[in-house]
Amino acid sequence: MKALCWHGKGDIRCDSVPDPQIEDDRDVIIKMSACAICGSDLHLMDGYIPFMEKGDILGHEFMGEVVDVGRGNSKLKVGDRVVVPFTICCGECSQCRRGNWSVCERSNRKVENATKAFGYPTAGLFGYSHLTGAYAGGQAEYVRVPYADVSPIIIPNGISDEQALFLGDIFPTGWMAAANCEIEPTDIVAIWGCGPVGQFCIKSAFMQGAARVIAIDNVPERLALAAAAGAEIINFDQIDGTIPDHIKDMTAGHGADKCIDAVGAESHATASFDAIIDKVKAATLLGTDRPHVLRTAIMACRPGGIVSVPGVYGGFLDKIPFGAAMNKGLTIRTGQTHVNRYSLDLLRRIEEGEIDPSFIITHRATLEQGPELYETFRDKKDNCIKVVLTA
Repeated sequence: MKALCWHGKGDIRCDSVPDPQIEDDRDVIIKMSACAICGSDLHLMDGYIPFMEKGDILGHEFMGEVVDVGRGNSKLKVGDRVVVPFTICCGECSQCRRGNWSVCERSNRKVENATKAFGYPTAGLFGYSHLTGAYAGGQAEYVRVPYADVSPIIIPNGISDEQALFLGDIFPTGWMAAANCEIEPTDIVAIWGCGPVGQFCIKSAFMQGAARVIAIDNVPERLALAAAAGAEIINFDQIDGTIPDHIKDMTAGHGADKCIDAVGAESHATASFDAIIDKVKAATLLGTDRPHVLRTAIMACRPGGIVSVPGVYGGFLDKIPFGAAMNKGLTIRTGQTHVNRYSLDLLRRIEEGEIDPSFIITHRATLEQGPELYETFRDKKDNCIKVVLTA
């Protein structure tokens, strides 16, 4: 079969690889009908996530048709259309029973790597390195889904692949980011990053009742999409002074009640000294992540507020203003998304027409075109916001 594989930093190829097979009675095999390139995939491409190995199959946003079912799986049958959450969950451990799906205690097959990095293992993830279980990803014609009697979401007739696909990651990620803010009707929510996750943060913040949303980015097409959703926008390349000061000016001194970092490890700011230093440190292996946005969100948040971090970080962060967080009494909430905590409610909202997640798609292509589209997405060329691939 064809699959998109990692061959080193910046080197993504469409390879011919063996078809997956049933390995456990709870497995299924799906024939991929749609998959997407995620901003988190760019962290792999750019070398920010450790424990990648040559030939690893990428991709954690995917859906398809069930074509083979393990003998112990009574949830699914051949022919079912399913979206597969990016988190792999056993459904039986103490964390799964609490609904903390992204920190399943059993699904990570590379416990030693995760323990070195995080102190404890977290859940296995599709297509996301030997840090999170070394599972083959979904940017492939066929995918083996372990523990498939737990997390796959059965999609009813009448909902297209493009409407359903993002239930596996970025829609619930944006929703959880907003939910972590405990939004109140008077809240002003500031969101850094207007890429795909940021766009769903914006939609989710409004759907959860925010009074105002301020979106920060410097890519015109992303800012235009944010404005179309009702957000007030800040192009950080076109303001004088700091973003926290600019937010105060926009809100008559009130500021942001809740802040969301939807950027993560590869943030940048063209005129910011700390962002330049972060980039130099990362390039010379003196640092791991570039946390400019996290620093700014902490400084911009009003006392007693919440900073929500759906943006992915992989290592150690320098110069975080923790004194500001402590003295202002901020709450910081983070985490990979507990997809199944939200998926059925979000599916209902799609069915009822409250939201059509396909609004985010700008590019459609085949797996063979995937390597080129990785570069287009990373370099923000051709007005690219979200890429969907088919076999």
